[in-house]
Amino acid sequence: MFGMFLPVVLLLSLVASVPSPSKAPHRLCRRCCDHLEPPEGSTARTATPYQVPEVRTYINMTILKGDKGDRGERGTSGKAGQEGQAGSQGPMGPKGSKGQAGPPGDPCKTQYSAFSVGRRKALHSVEYYQALVFDTVFVNLHEHFNMFKGKFYCYIPGIYFFNVNIHTWNFKETYLHIMQNEQEKVIVYAQPSDRSIMQSQSIMLELEQNDEVWVRLYKRERENAIYSDDVDVYITFNGYLIKPSVE
Repeated sequence: MFGMFLPVVLLLSLVASVPSPSKAPHRLCRRCCDHLEPPEGSTARTATPYQVPEVRTYINMTILKGDKGDRGERGTSGKAGQEGQAGSQGPMGPKGSKGQAGPPGDPCKTQYSAFSVGRRKALHSVEYYQALVFDTVFVNLHEHFNMFKGKFYCYIPGIYFFNVNIHTWNFKETYLHIMQNEQEKVIVYAQPSDRSIMQSQSIMLELEQNDEVWVRLYKRERENAIYSDDVDVYITFNGYLIKPSVE
């Protein structure tokens, strides 16, 4: 008999354990109505509010980087800075070794100037100074000696040698100067004598360009003359360049 009632007892206990469909269970998670307060006296737990995650924008610049552009124009130069102070002089360096000898110079670049002129006529002094003019040319390189004026003109600055030779006149004084421009440099002199003689004078002069060298006969304060004739040349004037200033 007990075996007949056992299935009935198990069925009743199973039915008692199933919840009633009219009584819904409590839910703790709320979304749309989280702002509503729970009813008074309710024992339901307050759900934690849902927080919206923060969104930050991030741009990958490596994706947006374009091609390298052309080089721009050069900008204007800046102002120059102030000049610094000069440094102290350094010690003298060691003496260098002797260099090799250079090649021979070009002979075409060597400079020359020379003249030699003479006079065949005698000359007496007058009331003023006069240049001794010549009528015979022996040498007149590059025409540096002006025959019309009786003057040598310097076209190549440097050191020159000059020489004058004259023949005195019997019983007459001989009085001449070698001139550089208007300055007396050396004298050629002979006292009156019953015999005529040859007189000579030489000098070396350092000349600048356009300097003039000539022979001047002294003016008439006493009888003053030089002798010559048409047969022989008694009077000569010579000059030549020894060393130019610039080689």
